[in-house]
Amino acid sequence: MNSGNYITPEKKKALEAELEDLRGPKRKEIIGTLEYAKSLGDLSENAEYHQAREDQGKLEERIKRIEQILLSCEVVVGSGGEIVEIGSKVTVIKDGTENKKVYQIVGSEEADMAIGKISNRSPFGEALFGKKKGDNISFQAPNGTVVYKIINVS
Repeated sequence: MNSGNYITPEKKKALEAELEDLRGPKRKEIIGTLEYAKSLGDLSENAEYHQAREDQGKLEERIKRIEQILLSCEVVVGSGGEIVEIGSKVTVIKDGTENKKVYQIVGSEEADMAIGKISNRSPFGEALFGKKKGDNISFQAPNGTVVYKIINVS
């Protein structure tokens, strides 16, 4: 079973760029807002100051989260083999339909069903993992058991 945390090189690059922006320009912007809010006087009833402190807390929380992701995740590149693994693009047909759909298996940090990126930890991702072209897979969805046939793995 696949239990690791994974990200693609593209996601790693995006997280590193976001982290750089948060640590630099965003942090300076919030510090500037805090300084301005302090200059307005009485901090106990200063809405600008309290908002800036809240924004600062959210910024620092996001910075810590990205750092944690980058430290704990393994960067993987799909090998393009015949077995479904992290990074694989899988073409499937849902049982009873003729519509082909392509999904990419990714780590949970970058899963986005709207653009066809499925987490390796989702029921669908777990069902696909380790399978190959021609295999049928099934998994429990909220509406019951769903069956797919794997048409291609790349």
